[in-house]
Amino acid sequence: MIARSYLYVPGNAPDKLAKVLSRGADAVIVDLEDAVPWPAKAAARDGVASWLRSLDGDTAGVEVWVRVNPGALGVTDVDAVVAPGITGVMVAKTESRAEIEAIDAALGKAEAREGLDAGSVGVVPLLESAASLLDARAIAGAPRVVRLQVGEADLAADLGFGDGTDDADWAPIRTQVVLVSAAAGISAPVAPVSTDFRDLDRFAAGTRALARRGYVGRACIHPAQVAVANEVFTPSAETLAQARALVAVFDEAVAAGSGVIIGPDGRMVDEAVVRRARSVIALAR
Repeated sequence: MIARSYLYVPGNAPDKLAKVLSRGADAVIVDLEDAVPWPAKAAARDGVASWLRSLDGDTAGVEVWVRVNPGALGVTDVDAVVAPGITGVMVAKTESRAEIEAIDAALGKAEAREGLDAGSVGVVPLLESAASLLDARAIAGAPRVVRLQVGEADLAADLGFGDGTDDADWAPIRTQVVLVSAAAGISAPVAPVSTDFRDLDRFAAGTRALARRGYVGRACIHPAQVAVANEVFTPSAETLAQARALVAVFDEAVAAGSGVIIGPDGRMVDEAVVRRARSVIALAR
Protein backbone atom coordinates (compact mmCIF):
# COMPACT_ATOMS: atom_id res chain seq x y z
CA MET A 1 0.00 0.00 0.00
CA ILE A 2 1.05 3.59 -0.62
CA ALA A 3 0.82 6.04 2.28
CA ARG A 4 -1.71 8.84 1.78
CA SER A 5 -0.78 10.98 4.78
CA TYR A 6 2.44 11.72 6.68
CA LEU A 7 1.99 13.35 10.09
CA TYR A 8 4.90 15.28 11.58
CA VAL A 9 5.50 14.95 15.33
CA PRO A 10 8.27 16.69 17.30
CA GLY A 11 10.94 14.32 18.52
CA ASN A 12 11.15 16.17 21.84
CA ALA A 13 7.45 15.71 22.69
CA PRO A 14 7.06 12.28 24.37
CA ASP A 15 3.36 12.90 25.08
CA LYS A 16 2.69 13.38 21.36
CA LEU A 17 4.90 10.45 20.40
CA ALA A 18 2.86 8.22 22.67
CA LYS A 19 -0.32 9.02 20.70
CA VAL A 20 0.91 9.62 17.18
CA LEU A 21 0.37 6.08 15.84
CA SER A 22 -3.35 6.38 16.63
CA ARG A 23 -3.92 9.68 14.82
CA GLY A 24 -5.12 8.06 11.60
CA ALA A 25 -2.08 8.84 9.45
CA ASP A 26 -0.66 6.14 7.20
CA ALA A 27 2.84 7.35 8.10
CA VAL A 28 4.44 9.52 10.75
CA ILE A 29 7.57 11.66 10.55
CA VAL A 30 9.33 12.01 13.87
CA ASP A 31 11.28 15.26 13.65
CA LEU A 32 14.74 15.63 15.12
CA GLU A 33 15.54 18.70 13.05
CA ASP A 34 13.58 21.98 12.94
CA ALA A 35 11.17 21.03 15.72
CA VAL A 36 14.01 20.48 18.18
CA PRO A 37 16.20 23.38 19.44
CA TRP A 38 19.94 22.80 19.37
CA PRO A 39 20.41 22.38 23.14
CA ALA A 40 17.76 19.63 23.15
CA LYS A 41 19.04 17.61 20.17
CA ALA A 42 20.81 14.87 22.14
CA ALA A 43 17.93 14.37 24.58
CA ALA A 44 15.41 14.25 21.74
CA ARG A 45 17.50 11.69 19.86
CA ASP A 46 17.69 9.47 22.94
CA GLY A 47 13.96 9.85 23.54
CA VAL A 48 13.05 8.89 19.99
CA ALA A 49 15.39 5.90 20.10
CA SER A 50 13.77 4.74 23.35
CA TRP A 51 10.28 5.20 21.90
CA LEU A 52 11.14 3.18 18.80
CA ARG A 53 12.60 0.37 20.87
CA SER A 54 9.54 0.34 23.12
CA LEU A 55 7.43 -0.48 20.05
CA ASP A 56 9.49 -3.62 19.49
CA GLY A 57 8.72 -3.46 15.78
CA ASP A 58 4.93 -3.14 16.25
CA THR A 59 3.91 0.14 14.61
CA ALA A 60 0.25 -0.83 14.13
CA GLY A 61 0.68 -0.77 10.36
CA VAL A 62 1.88 2.85 10.35
CA GLU A 63 5.09 3.74 8.53
CA VAL A 64 7.60 5.39 10.87
CA TRP A 65 10.06 7.85 9.41
CA VAL A 66 12.58 9.93 11.33
CA ARG A 67 13.70 13.30 9.98
CA VAL A 68 17.38 13.54 10.85
CA ASN A 69 19.63 16.57 10.88
CA PRO A 70 21.97 17.39 8.00
CA GLY A 71 25.65 16.56 7.98
CA ALA A 72 27.57 14.76 10.70
CA LEU A 73 24.77 15.24 13.21
CA GLY A 74 22.47 13.33 10.89
CA VAL A 75 24.86 10.38 10.86
CA THR A 76 24.77 10.42 14.66
CA ASP A 77 20.96 10.52 14.57
CA VAL A 78 20.86 7.54 12.22
CA ASP A 79 23.13 5.46 14.41
CA ALA A 80 20.81 6.06 17.38
CA VAL A 81 17.34 5.66 15.87
CA VAL A 82 17.65 2.62 13.61
CA ALA A 83 15.60 -0.09 15.28
CA PRO A 84 13.02 -2.72 14.33
CA GLY A 85 9.89 -1.03 12.95
CA ILE A 86 11.55 2.00 11.39
CA THR A 87 10.63 2.52 7.75
CA GLY A 88 13.33 5.02 6.91
CA VAL A 89 14.96 8.36 7.51
CA MET A 90 14.35 11.73 5.93
CA VAL A 91 17.54 13.72 5.54
CA ALA A 92 16.96 17.41 6.17
CA LYS A 93 18.58 20.02 3.94
CA THR A 94 20.22 17.53 1.61
CA GLU A 95 22.65 19.29 -0.71
CA SER A 96 24.45 16.48 -2.53
CA ARG A 97 24.60 12.79 -3.34
CA ALA A 98 27.68 12.49 -1.13
CA GLU A 99 25.60 13.30 1.94
CA ILE A 100 23.20 10.46 1.15
CA GLU A 101 26.12 8.10 0.59
CA ALA A 102 27.33 8.92 4.12
CA ILE A 103 23.85 8.20 5.49
CA ASP A 104 23.79 4.93 3.51
CA ALA A 105 27.02 3.81 5.12
CA ALA A 106 25.70 4.63 8.60
CA LEU A 107 22.46 2.80 7.90
CA GLY A 108 24.33 -0.29 6.74
CA LYS A 109 26.23 -0.49 10.02
CA ALA A 110 23.08 0.12 12.07
CA GLU A 111 21.11 -2.54 10.17
CA ALA A 112 23.83 -5.09 10.80
CA ARG A 113 23.90 -4.20 14.49
CA GLU A 114 20.12 -4.51 14.83
CA GLY A 115 19.82 -7.70 12.79
CA LEU A 116 17.76 -5.97 10.08
CA ASP A 117 17.90 -6.92 6.43
CA ALA A 118 20.57 -5.00 4.55
CA GLY A 119 19.03 -2.11 2.64
CA SER A 120 15.68 -2.37 4.43
CA VAL A 121 15.74 1.18 5.81
CA GLY A 122 14.81 3.72 3.13
CA VAL A 123 15.97 7.29 2.62
CA VAL A 124 14.06 10.41 1.57
CA PRO A 125 16.24 13.45 0.86
CA LEU A 126 14.59 16.78 1.66
CA LEU A 127 15.37 19.38 -0.99
CA GLU A 128 15.38 22.78 0.69
CA SER A 129 17.72 24.97 -1.35
CA ALA A 130 18.39 26.08 -4.91
CA ALA A 131 21.58 24.00 -4.92
CA SER A 132 19.68 20.84 -4.00
CA LEU A 133 17.16 21.41 -6.79
CA LEU A 134 19.93 21.79 -9.34
CA ASP A 135 21.53 18.55 -8.08
CA ALA A 136 18.21 16.72 -7.68
CA ARG A 137 18.87 14.15 -10.41
CA ALA A 138 22.09 12.98 -8.78
CA ILE A 139 20.50 12.97 -5.32
CA ALA A 140 17.56 10.93 -6.61
CA GLY A 141 19.98 8.28 -7.85
CA ALA A 142 21.80 7.92 -4.54
CA PRO A 143 21.68 4.65 -2.56
CA ARG A 144 18.42 3.81 -0.75
CA VAL A 145 16.53 6.85 -2.04
CA VAL A 146 12.87 5.88 -2.40
CA ARG A 147 11.50 9.32 -3.20
CA LEU A 148 12.19 13.04 -2.92
CA GLN A 149 10.46 15.63 -0.80
CA VAL A 150 10.63 19.42 -0.89
CA GLY A 151 10.87 21.66 2.15
CA GLU A 152 9.17 24.69 0.71
CA ALA A 153 9.59 27.02 3.71
CA ASP A 154 13.39 26.87 3.62
CA LEU A 155 13.41 26.81 -0.16
CA ALA A 156 11.26 29.95 -0.34
CA ALA A 157 13.74 31.77 1.88
CA ASP A 158 16.68 30.59 -0.22
CA LEU A 159 14.99 31.70 -3.44
CA GLY A 160 13.85 35.02 -2.03
CA PHE A 161 10.15 34.32 -2.54
CA GLY A 162 8.06 37.09 -0.99
CA ASP A 163 4.84 37.12 0.97
CA GLY A 164 1.76 36.00 -0.92
CA THR A 165 3.52 33.30 -2.91
CA ASP A 166 0.86 31.10 -4.50
CA ASP A 167 0.60 27.76 -6.27
CA ALA A 168 1.44 29.32 -9.62
CA ASP A 169 4.80 30.51 -8.28
CA TRP A 170 5.60 27.00 -7.07
CA ALA A 171 4.32 25.16 -10.15
CA PRO A 172 7.64 24.94 -12.09
CA ILE A 173 9.53 23.62 -9.05
CA ARG A 174 6.83 21.14 -8.11
CA THR A 175 6.73 19.82 -11.65
CA GLN A 176 10.52 19.55 -11.77
CA VAL A 177 10.54 17.32 -8.68
CA VAL A 178 7.89 15.03 -10.17
CA LEU A 179 9.86 14.88 -13.43
CA VAL A 180 13.16 14.07 -11.70
CA SER A 181 11.49 11.37 -9.61
CA ALA A 182 9.96 9.70 -12.64
CA ALA A 183 13.25 9.87 -14.54
CA ALA A 184 15.09 8.27 -11.62
CA GLY A 185 12.53 5.48 -11.35
CA ILE A 186 11.69 6.25 -7.71
CA SER A 187 8.29 6.80 -6.11
CA ALA A 188 6.33 9.98 -6.71
CA PRO A 189 7.10 12.77 -4.25
CA VAL A 190 4.89 13.48 -1.25
CA ALA A 191 3.13 16.84 -1.35
CA PRO A 192 4.59 19.54 0.91
CA VAL A 193 3.13 20.76 4.18
CA SER A 194 0.67 23.62 4.54
CA THR A 195 1.10 25.69 7.69
CA ASP A 196 -2.52 26.84 7.57
CA PHE A 197 -4.13 23.94 9.43
CA ARG A 198 -7.39 25.75 10.13
CA ASP A 199 -8.63 26.24 6.56
CA LEU A 200 -9.23 22.60 5.68
CA ASP A 201 -11.23 23.42 2.54
CA ARG A 202 -8.23 25.24 1.13
CA PHE A 203 -5.98 22.38 2.23
CA ALA A 204 -8.22 19.91 0.40
CA ALA A 205 -8.25 21.99 -2.78
CA GLY A 206 -4.48 22.36 -2.69
CA THR A 207 -4.00 18.66 -2.08
CA ARG A 208 -6.21 17.77 -5.05
CA ALA A 209 -4.20 20.14 -7.24
CA LEU A 210 -0.94 18.54 -6.13
CA ALA A 211 -2.39 15.09 -6.80
CA ARG A 212 -3.15 16.17 -10.36
CA ARG A 213 0.47 17.26 -10.72
CA GLY A 214 1.75 13.78 -9.85
CA TYR A 215 2.22 13.96 -6.09
CA VAL A 216 1.07 11.00 -4.00
CA GLY A 217 0.31 11.52 -0.31
CA ARG A 218 0.71 14.71 1.68
CA ALA A 219 2.77 15.78 4.65
CA CYS A 220 0.65 17.14 7.52
CA ILE A 221 1.59 19.27 10.50
CA HIS A 222 -1.71 18.83 12.36
CA PRO A 223 -3.94 15.79 12.93
CA ALA A 224 -6.90 17.69 11.44
CA GLN A 225 -5.18 17.63 8.05
CA VAL A 226 -4.73 13.84 8.08
CA ALA A 227 -8.36 12.94 7.33
CA VAL A 228 -8.39 15.40 4.43
CA ALA A 229 -5.24 13.97 2.86
CA ASN A 230 -6.56 10.44 3.32
CA GLU A 231 -9.82 11.35 1.61
CA VAL A 232 -8.15 13.04 -1.35
CA PHE A 233 -5.82 10.11 -2.03
CA THR A 234 -8.34 7.34 -1.43
CA PRO A 235 -9.81 6.17 -4.75
CA SER A 236 -13.58 5.95 -4.99
CA ALA A 237 -15.21 2.52 -5.05
CA GLU A 238 -15.99 2.97 -8.74
CA THR A 239 -12.45 4.03 -9.64
CA LEU A 240 -10.99 1.16 -7.64
CA ALA A 241 -13.29 -1.39 -9.28
CA GLN A 242 -12.36 -0.12 -12.74
CA ALA A 243 -8.65 -0.29 -11.93
CA ARG A 244 -8.88 -3.82 -10.60
CA ALA A 245 -10.88 -4.98 -13.60
CA LEU A 246 -8.40 -3.40 -16.00
CA VAL A 247 -5.40 -4.98 -14.28
CA ALA A 248 -7.07 -8.40 -14.20
CA VAL A 249 -7.89 -8.32 -17.91
CA PHE A 250 -4.43 -7.04 -18.81
CA ASP A 251 -2.65 -9.66 -16.70
CA GLU A 252 -4.69 -12.38 -18.39
CA ALA A 253 -3.72 -10.99 -21.79
CA VAL A 254 -0.03 -10.89 -20.86
CA ALA A 255 -0.21 -14.48 -19.64
CA ALA A 256 -1.68 -15.39 -23.03
CA GLY A 257 1.17 -13.67 -24.84
CA SER A 258 -0.31 -10.25 -25.62
CA GLY A 259 1.07 -6.95 -24.31
CA VAL A 260 -1.80 -4.75 -25.50
CA ILE A 261 -5.56 -4.99 -24.99
CA ILE A 262 -8.60 -2.92 -25.81
CA GLY A 263 -10.08 -1.51 -22.62
CA PRO A 264 -13.76 -1.29 -21.67
CA ASP A 265 -13.92 2.25 -23.11
CA GLY A 266 -12.55 1.12 -26.49
CA ARG A 267 -9.10 2.62 -26.03
CA MET A 268 -5.82 0.75 -26.39
CA VAL A 269 -4.32 -0.29 -23.07
CA ASP A 270 -0.67 -1.21 -22.53
CA GLU A 271 1.64 -1.46 -19.53
CA ALA A 272 1.93 2.33 -19.23
CA VAL A 273 -1.83 2.66 -18.75
CA VAL A 274 -1.98 -0.31 -16.39
CA ARG A 275 0.81 1.12 -14.28
CA ARG A 276 -1.50 3.97 -13.30
CA ALA A 277 -4.24 1.48 -12.45
CA ARG A 278 -1.84 -0.44 -10.21
CA SER A 279 -1.02 2.81 -8.40
CA VAL A 280 -4.72 3.41 -7.77
CA ILE A 281 -5.04 -0.08 -6.27
CA ALA A 282 -2.02 0.54 -4.05
CA LEU A 283 -3.80 3.55 -2.50
CA ALA A 284 -6.86 1.51 -1.51
CA ARG A 285 -7.64 0.77 2.12
